[in-house]
Amino acid sequence: MNSIKGKTGVLLINLGTPDSPSVGNVRSYLSQFLNDPRVIDIPWLLRKMLVNLIIVPFRAPKSAKIYKELWTDQGSPLLYYSERVQSMLDTELGDDFTVHLAMRYKNPSIPSVLEEMRKLNYQKIIVVTMFPQYASASTGSALEAVMDEIKRWWVIPDVKFISQYYDHPLFIDAILDRARKYNLDEYDHVLFSYHGLPVRQVDKVYDNGVCEGHDCESTITEENQYCYKATCYATTRLLTEKLGLDKSRYTVCFQSRLDKNWLEPFSDKVVEQKAKEGAKKILIFSPAFTADCLETIIEIGDEYQEIFEEHGGEKVQLVESLNDHPLWVDCLKDLILNR
Repeated sequence: MNSIKGKTGVLLINLGTPDSPSVGNVRSYLSQFLNDPRVIDIPWLLRKMLVNLIIVPFRAPKSAKIYKELWTDQGSPLLYYSERVQSMLDTELGDDFTVHLAMRYKNPSIPSVLEEMRKLNYQKIIVVTMFPQYASASTGSALEAVMDEIKRWWVIPDVKFISQYYDHPLFIDAILDRARKYNLDEYDHVLFSYHGLPVRQVDKVYDNGVCEGHDCESTITEENQYCYKATCYATTRLLTEKLGLDKSRYTVCFQSRLDKNWLEPFSDKVVEQKAKEGAKKILIFSPAFTADCLETIIEIGDEYQEIFEEHGGEKVQLVESLNDHPLWVDCLKDLILNR
C-alpha cells in the first residue's frame, strides 16, 4: 500500500498583522480585529458603533505611524517570525506532516489556508495556536474561526485542538534561554508583563461569574485551569523558580489596557512606580507573546523606556520573545506528537 506524504496537516495560528503600515491596511486590520465579539464582548450594535464610528477612525492614523516604526526590511516581525517557525517545524516533523500558517486577522487568512488544507485531503488536522495561555479573545477566537470553516466541509477528518501550554517544560526552557544573555543581578526589578484582558472576560470562566476568590495568583485548580490570569501567574512561578527570583524582586503585570476595568496591576504604572522608588534598570519578560510585535518592541521597548526615564529611571530592557528559537520549535513539535 502506498503511503501518503504529509497525511497529517498542522495549522499554526497567530494573531495577525496589517498587510502594510499604510493607514488603509491598518484600518482594515483594526476593523476586523476589534469587531470580533470575543475581543470586544459587548452587545452587537454597541460594538459596531464604538468600533466603526469611534475607535477605528481615530486610532488607524495613529497606529499606522507606530506600525511604520515597527516595520523592518522583512515586513511585520510577527509574520516574519511566524513564517520562520512554520518552516522550521515543517522540517522537524518530517514527511508525515505538512505545516501551514494562518493569522486570525488578515493574511494569510484562516478561510484561505483551511481551503488549501481541505483540498489536500488530510487524514488528520492538528490546530495549534501560538498563544501559550488560553484566553477567549485570542485562543478561543482562533479556534472558533477554524470550527466555523470546517463545519461546512462535507468530509471532516480527525481534528485536534491544542488550547494552551503555559507550563510546557520546553516553552519555559526557551524563555529561560532567551534570558541567559542578561545578568539579573544588574537589574533593580523584573517585570513579567502579559497582554491585558477586561476583568469581565476572566470572570466568565467561572460558574459563579467572578474570578476573585479562586486563588489565581498562587495555584492552578480544575476551576481556574483555563483562567488567563491564573495561567499567567503559573507561567511566572515556573520561570521565577528556575531563575531563583525572590518574590520581592519581580512583579506580574498586564499591559495594553483600553480602560481601567482590565487586569491589574497595569504594566506602565508599575514601570512608573519603580522609577519613582529609585530603580535605575528593570528587565521585562513578555511570556504571552511568542513573536516580537508592536506590544513588545514599541510598547515595552520604546514607550515604557520613555515613562521610566521621565520618572528617574535609566534603562528598560526587553527580553526578546521566542521568535524562531529552536526550543520553541521543539515545544511545538512535542505538543503535536505527544499531547
